[in-house]
Amino acid sequence: MKSELAFKERFAVEEEMILKAKSDARAFRPLYEKYYKPIFLFVLHRTGEKELSADITSQVFLKALTGLGKYEFRGLPFSSWLYRIAVNESNSFFRRNKGVRTVVLEEHHADRVYEEMFGDNTAEDLRQHLPVILQKLRPGELQMIELRFLEGRPFKEVAEILNISETHAKVKTYRILDKMKKLFIVR
Repeated sequence: MKSELAFKERFAVEEEMILKAKSDARAFRPLYEKYYKPIFLFVLHRTGEKELSADITSQVFLKALTGLGKYEFRGLPFSSWLYRIAVNESNSFFRRNKGVRTVVLEEHHADRVYEEMFGDNTAEDLRQHLPVILQKLRPGELQMIELRFLEGRPFKEVAEILNISETHAKVKTYRILDKMKKLFIVR
């Protein structure tokens, strides 16, 4: 009950900040300061390059500021909208430049994926093979796994970021995990 109230209060404060920023661009600064680092790290995990990530992140916030009038509160954090823009900007960069996507994979990420795939915590074998398995996924599949397991986003946010329904996000994620299981077993 207390956490639900705190959650609603946080959204109310954030919604107020957004309303102010819609009428005064200078009021966007607190939102920028709050979300710059997480968005930058999100992009960095995809590019592996700090300068490039900074450029893409700048584009994300420029688009957010210029498109803020179109933003509608949907019961999710403002960050979901920013992540959607970041996904689009990153994908756009890779399409334009035919760049190679990077996946920064930390040990606890492998544990999360393995636990979801196999239901136990003996993940050492997967840790060793997960980077190869991830390389075999299509870009959209990889993006789904990153958002859900590497970023730890709930299905509702993943759905918002990718502009799909929550049910579709769940179904798609579990289909990808099944594919990964098969790749892991066949290797």
